[in-house]
Amino acid sequence: MKTLRVNIPNREYDILIEKGLLAQTGKLLSTLRNPCKVAIITDSNVLPLYSAQVKQSLETSGFDVNIIEIPAGEASKSSKMLESLYSQLINAGITRSDLIIALGGGVVGDLVGFAAATLFRGIDFVQIPTTLLAQVDSSVGGKVAINLPEGKNLVGAFYQPKMVIIDTETLQTLPPRVLSDGCAEVIKYGAIRDEKLFETLEKINEPCEIFENIDSIIYTCCDIKRAVVENDELDLGERMILNFGHTFGHAIEKHYNYSTYTHGEAIGVGMIMESEFGEKIGITPIGTAAKIEKLLTQFNLPTNVDIDANAIAAGVSTDKKGEGNLINLILLKQIGAAIIHKIPKSEVTL
Repeated sequence: MKTLRVNIPNREYDILIEKGLLAQTGKLLSTLRNPCKVAIITDSNVLPLYSAQVKQSLETSGFDVNIIEIPAGEASKSSKMLESLYSQLINAGITRSDLIIALGGGVVGDLVGFAAATLFRGIDFVQIPTTLLAQVDSSVGGKVAINLPEGKNLVGAFYQPKMVIIDTETLQTLPPRVLSDGCAEVIKYGAIRDEKLFETLEKINEPCEIFENIDSIIYTCCDIKRAVVENDELDLGERMILNFGHTFGHAIEKHYNYSTYTHGEAIGVGMIMESEFGEKIGITPIGTAAKIEKLLTQFNLPTNVDIDANAIAAGVSTDKKGEGNLINLILLKQIGAAIIHKIPKSEVTL
């Protein structure tokens, strides 16, 4: 089993990576606490696949388990769903001394993490991510949030999990589009911090080939995020580099009402746009955007969308990385090295 320790003072936790870990959930959580009430919160896609296995493992270790189901999809990251989740947790008898598990992809992890951070002023929670995107990115680092009509992740908190359990076997049940969606975030890590990872991905001809080295790839991505988060937990500086592609990508998601493109698809296009912008202003080497575009194509990800400058400007105006009239745009000095470039929002154009 591959293990990473996230060393944030008084909020340390382990990231565990191995095939077959779902069956060990009860044993692993027994190292955190004595048996208690546990609420497994999952979505309608994941529930029939993995909830029974996790529940059985927990009950074998003496935990009292409830399962709460939410609809799959980005629409569940809403204030309405959050309020419903609060009520279901209270009605299930969950208290501050109990435990919540987020079993699913990024939507589940973000929503459940925010519920855990805010209900009763904080309940311990564990991330069990089942998508590649969640395993390499959203389950690690403690960013939890919901969306507003005005933009993505505008209401949130920094709330670290007590453990992250990554069972890479869950990736075998992902539809091809969802697997490719996660590959976009893997590409991002190579682009911002690890040229060797980027070069490894360039040698892959189709998304399914990523399974040949999946544990090592996930470990590498999580280790990059671990190091960044330890240096800047509250996203005040270095951690912003993890948002490469996200400024334009979130604008794309918002423009299409979070329905046409997945998060990874939008972020992939955003990485190209931000690289082209960096090339235009002389920070990013010419040809970088083309390299990213080629790699996205290899992983069956879109490389352009029909969006105009006004839509991008609208998205940038509400981006959470904004500071007054300025935006912190993440640009590449080269593949494997990202910088934070502060620029007036009015100057961010296609």
